[in-house]
Amino acid sequence: MMLVANSCLAELLITCNLFWMAIFALENDVKQQQYMDSFCIFRGYAIYTTCFTQNYSYFLQAIYRYMSIVHPTRLFWRSKRVQIFFIGLSWFIGIICVFPHLFTGRIVYHVDDQICQMSLNLSVVTVYNVVLLYLIPVNGTIFIYFKLVRYVKEMSTHVTSANTLLRAQRELNMVHRIVVLVSLLVAFGLPYAIFIFMGFFTEPPKYHFRIAYTSISVSLIIIMITIFQSIEPLKAFVKKKINRRPIMTVQTAE
Repeated sequence: MMLVANSCLAELLITCNLFWMAIFALENDVKQQQYMDSFCIFRGYAIYTTCFTQNYSYFLQAIYRYMSIVHPTRLFWRSKRVQIFFIGLSWFIGIICVFPHLFTGRIVYHVDDQICQMSLNLSVVTVYNVVLLYLIPVNGTIFIYFKLVRYVKEMSTHVTSANTLLRAQRELNMVHRIVVLVSLLVAFGLPYAIFIFMGFFTEPPKYHFRIAYTSISVSLIIIMITIFQSIEPLKAFVKKKINRRPIMTVQTAE
């Protein structure tokens, strides 16, 4: 539950940041001005940081499910302290890993898109960004899923207690849901990936960041709905809060 809450927090922060960027761009479009406010670079920095924590939050969930199935007797990963440590570590790395973008001046203001982002041309920082923020966590999550599928199939062919097999299948189903979320990110992030690839050879088209982040924003909405619908404890908690009504005591006069 704690790792799921971490993913929800990362989704919420990246959504808020994208909304902030959209409001700034809309305001400049309405006023027909080209203006970079004092928070523009910070928003660009924050989008990479929250993207890192979002992708690695799914990776952490996949690792947790893997440990629960393959090494069920190793209970250290189920400890709240251990989970808090790895969550905190992922956020700390997410904050400092974007320093190369920031201190090398790669995050710049793009006039057409009214946004501060790293230019999508071929450079060491661009390759570093793609590998660290996307390829490692996404491929790692998918790799764990296929390893678990193979492991659970092998369990079913051996003498295994029904409870153990049922628990493994349940954990595998959770990893499958994580892979679905990651697949949504990959699918809706395809325009961004195409523009990055184009930037290695030529100049991306006008308004490429607007197109890319519009697609990503749609994916975030779908992902939040999917998370809410698939996590029963979270859904029950929210419904309990919504349905809670104050109890009024009516006194009758005698």
